[in-house]
Amino acid sequence: MATPGSLPLYMQISELLIRDIAAGRLIDGEKLPPERDMAAQLGIAVGTLRQALKDLTAKGMLDRVQGSGNYIRAKADPASVYALLRIELATGGGLPTAQVLSVDLLPKDPRLPKFGSSDMGHRIRRLRFLSGQVAAVEEIWLDASHAAQIAIGDLSESLYLFYRQRLGLWIARAEDSIGMGPLPDWAPEKFPHPPGKDLPLITRISQDQNGRSAEASWTWYDPVTVRYVARLK
Repeated sequence: MATPGSLPLYMQISELLIRDIAAGRLIDGEKLPPERDMAAQLGIAVGTLRQALKDLTAKGMLDRVQGSGNYIRAKADPASVYALLRIELATGGGLPTAQVLSVDLLPKDPRLPKFGSSDMGHRIRRLRFLSGQVAAVEEIWLDASHAAQIAIGDLSESLYLFYRQRLGLWIARAEDSIGMGPLPDWAPEKFPHPPGKDLPLITRISQDQNGRSAEASWTWYDPVTVRYVARLK
């Protein structure tokens, strides 16, 4: 059963397949298994799988040939709610999900790069998973000018989808800086590294559809099971 704020199951499957295409695990022209076999492998109903395949077809990433089968069409820039997510499993891809740990409206952390127009920000702390595997710890700051308040129950597993649907805010581009940094002391125990340990750290500034900086974030990821990937056209 889906948890509150999670994507519909068919969209989760669609996003998983998109990430497998981006990771090269599914290649252009590859024929997918028969739908009943594929649904059984994924542990879902055939009707749910067909919804996911319909979504992929609408995004131009699948050819459904009557009497023959379903064939992958790889694209450099897939239309995905996770298009700007650059971490994936070391084996490739991985369905992103997240557990929101806290949401607070606070004065912005002075260590953050400058972004937005307000002195306040919504600080969202999350534990990130990829296909159910603990992957990263995230601290995301949304400029307070975009929302008066945000509750944990409001958030979907894709913040960018929440921004679009609830705030009319589209994150159109992002700039990432990669370095190392100590894991913060608020990281939950299930994360496989102790607080204070130096880990790969992504510092991101995100811009909206009008080119204005709207969000800043830090992501500490597990280098044992996760990698950062930027694919070039």
